Amino acid sequence: MPNDAMPADSVAREPVLTDIARLCDIIEDCYEFTLSYAAKGFATEDGSDLGRQLRLKLAGATEAMRGLEQACAAAARDLALAPAATYERFFAVLARDAETSIAALELVLAQPVIGSQLIDNLNASIHLRALLTDLFLVTEIFSLRQAQANPAAKQ
Repeated sequence: MPNDAMPADSVAREPVLTDIARLCDIIEDCYEFTLSYAAKGFATEDGSDLGRQLRLKLAGATEAMRGLEQACAAAARDLALAPAATYERFFAVLARDAETSIAALELVLAQPVIGSQLIDNLNASIHLRALLTDLFLVTEIFSLRQAQANPAAKQ
């Protein structure tokens, strides 16, 4: 089979896994931005370009977190991962971690002033770290399982 041709079953998988990758990228980009922002030592964002960018990234990450459980469940169904109950239990954990992270991000976004110390405390939140670790775990599993299901894609 030519390298640019994909088996019919992999065509359906790509959009689902691409959606998960997109959501994860938004969340990880926000986290990396907040690490940089925290290191700058700002007392306030005070309407600065970085402050506006910070609020946009936090809001974008919040929305991305809301789509994670559904995207992962769709990918698990698409890849026919079994036993399904095992994946469903983990996606429930992912959903809880996303909800607690969303609550933390929304709390920060509700503040009239966001300084570096507040962002540093957000970054240290066990809730956000748990979600990031969940994402690393699930994306690695999906990548491995997709490679197993589609060995021609590795060539």
